[in-house]
Amino acid sequence: MTRLLPERLIPARLAPGDVLRVGAAGLRARPARVVLSALGIAIGIATMIAVVGVSSSSKEELLRQLDRLGTNLLTVTPGQTLFGESAKLPKTAVEMVGRIPPVETVSATGSTEAKIRRTDRIPEEITGGIAVQATTLELLTTLEGRASAGVWLNEATARHPSVVLGSVAAERLGVRHVGVRVWIAGRWFTVTGILDALPLAPEIERSALVGWAAAETYLGFDGHPTAIYERSADGAVEAVAAVLSRTVSPENPEEVDVSRPSDALAARAAAEGAFTNLLLGLGGVALIVGGVGVANTMVISVLERRREIGLRRSLGATRGQIRLQFLAESLLLSALGGIIGVVLGTFASFGYAMWNDLPAVVPPWAVGGALGATLLIGTVAGLYPAMRAARLSPTVALVTA
Repeated sequence: MTRLLPERLIPARLAPGDVLRVGAAGLRARPARVVLSALGIAIGIATMIAVVGVSSSSKEELLRQLDRLGTNLLTVTPGQTLFGESAKLPKTAVEMVGRIPPVETVSATGSTEAKIRRTDRIPEEITGGIAVQATTLELLTTLEGRASAGVWLNEATARHPSVVLGSVAAERLGVRHVGVRVWIAGRWFTVTGILDALPLAPEIERSALVGWAAAETYLGFDGHPTAIYERSADGAVEAVAAVLSRTVSPENPEEVDVSRPSDALAARAAAEGAFTNLLLGLGGVALIVGGVGVANTMVISVLERRREIGLRRSLGATRGQIRLQFLAESLLLSALGGIIGVVLGTFASFGYAMWNDLPAVVPPWAVGGALGATLLIGTVAGLYPAMRAARLSPTVALVTA
């Protein structure tokens, strides 16, 4: 007699749409808990997006500023002698630098011992940190600056008691208009101009600039430049920098310092990048805390839904399908928090940029990385609860529920 073997039962397959519906059903049943859990993820993601966005906007502004100002400006200043004393640049240094073929324009300033005050009634020791410097007429052209009020020095005013104030110097003196007089070295000088900001030469912003000849006549200036500014073709900057010190002081080139002011802005951009990494680490900590909250929510969900798990297992659901269901819930919960975080972080970045008049930049890699991190956190957070749910026996789950 032939025995009939029972046919092997083949479990139904869950399509991707079915997995999403089953996972979303578990979330819809507990909306308050879902919102609170997603909020932890959202805060972490929003922090990371905002940090990257604000940093990228500031860095983009610096790079645009570098493009506007150019990177072909070099500065020559006196260094120290062999005995540690302050060196002096030769009086002919400006003319010598001007003879270098790639140099397009060159100018200089020279320090004086004079002090500037708003009136002769102010004590001499109160100077506001403003330096009085002699200047050549080409300075504004070399620095590619402009006057926000009045005019720059010319052949006539450079020989008389006239002064042009840097933006910071004018603010500290309380001078807002040209034509007023200021007290320098026991003499009244007329303010003929106020300069705009000069990011590549902040020392000029804090200076009162007097014509070279006038400084020699009225301020006892010795004629030695203390800073030389030159611009050359972009492709010749390195070559010019290599010969500047020997050109300025052929006998003692080691006493001459050559620098590139644009390097300070580039270093500032790099420093902001390092600071961004620190803040990203803090955002990562917030994201991990949010992931722990998701894991806790999923564990509690498994404990509360034993009857559902037992019933589904009794109706033929496999361990893998149960595992997939709870893993899908965890991923959906994390994705919800991630999307909210991306939106909040993007709005925060654009708001900061608009408020500070910066270009609004949120790198696509930051958004992609944030969503990728969200899915990773969701997978890790939901893995243990999903495995725990899959291990539940149908009988035990129904009896103990």
